[in-house]
Amino acid sequence: MTLKRAYYLLAAFYTLIPAIGVVAIFSGGGSPLALAHLSLGALAVLGLWGYILQRGFMNPRIWRPFAALLAIGVVVQLLVVISMPISNVELTWMLTSSIFSVMLVILLYHYGNRDQPLWATTEEVDAARQLTTLLQEGAPITAVHRDGERENSANVCKVGDLYQARITRRTGSGQESFEQCFRYPETLVFFLEKFASITVQDFKQRPLA
Repeated sequence: MTLKRAYYLLAAFYTLIPAIGVVAIFSGGGSPLALAHLSLGALAVLGLWGYILQRGFMNPRIWRPFAALLAIGVVVQLLVVISMPISNVELTWMLTSSIFSVMLVILLYHYGNRDQPLWATTEEVDAARQLTTLLQEGAPITAVHRDGERENSANVCKVGDLYQARITRRTGSGQESFEQCFRYPETLVFFLEKFASITVQDFKQRPLA
């Protein structure tokens, strides 16, 4: 069995769990707590499929906080099971959700990493390809974007397997500079456009540094 097939089977298994929960609720084995479990479980399964299929679902900024929420839920439920008397139905729901949430916490945390090509748009993928071509000679490249009194400049280079960008933003009241490194050029393109309003075309219009 290949690793990819194993991941598909894992996702199918996790998809089956909420389905079984729905059947249990309609069979009279549910509670308001069970409905909360099913809602969170359905969202977690969506993120799991996104991770396995390498496709971006919703927004990458929600998945790491959501993974943290699941982790907190696991801890809270285990504390409740240990310290409080609960019914057998609630015990079953809590133990089941806690056990199966552990792997989801790990995978969804990795899924929420913005530095992955799966979160890139088609335009960002194309721009990343062009930016990679500009960096092939190994020399840093620079670009400047001006908007009225504001001026943003970017110095980009590739250091080993990482793409490094240094941004300087100047206004009439002063300037600020910061650096960031990325594993993938698609994320670099997103970063440059979001924090400096600089596109790959700006690099093409400037001479190489």
